[in-house]
Amino acid sequence: MHPEILSISLFWFVAAYTPGPNNVVASYSGFNFGIKKTIPHILGTTLGFTSLVLLLTIGLINVFKLFPIIQIIIRYLGTVFLIYLAYKIASSTASDEIKKENPVKFIETFLFQYLNPKGVMVAIIVVSSYVELGENYLNHATQVVALAFLFSSTSITLWTFIGKFLRKFATNDKFIKYFNYAMSGLLLLSIITFYI
Repeated sequence: MHPEILSISLFWFVAAYTPGPNNVVASYSGFNFGIKKTIPHILGTTLGFTSLVLLLTIGLINVFKLFPIIQIIIRYLGTVFLIYLAYKIASSTASDEIKKENPVKFIETFLFQYLNPKGVMVAIIVVSSYVELGENYLNHATQVVALAFLFSSTSITLWTFIGKFLRKFATNDKFIKYFNYAMSGLLLLSIITFYI
């Protein structure tokens, strides 16, 4: 067992459950499309983020340390993508047409984890703080990756259910429009936090 297991778990919990791009989009998708159609987003986020943490533990962390410019590029690319996503969310309507559309697809969500400034930053902090080369490397790396999977899957699922629950109160198109505006605003707010 990793000696810092409680510290790692607490860090993952705070990072995973607080509002961020993945969670906001999950709520939006759960609200507008339901649980079933949000499953690709849940899987894409969970597997994408877990694979990012896994790659960092097996050496990618050294690339970030050698070339810090990569983190800056990721931040800007992620920002552009999130602004586009916020626009799409804000401009979506409650018509039957939009209900037929699938939300963000699995592959888009999976790949976004490598451009998500919050996710990349959190993953780098955890791996560089809690995984060190040595006799316990494999054991500690496995625990960090397993916890990343656990917290990302449970948080994204919870946020999807929150969105689905709020749908009960959507009695008219105006409520749905305001909900989508709120989600778009939260997404833009999460971008600002990357630069503070």
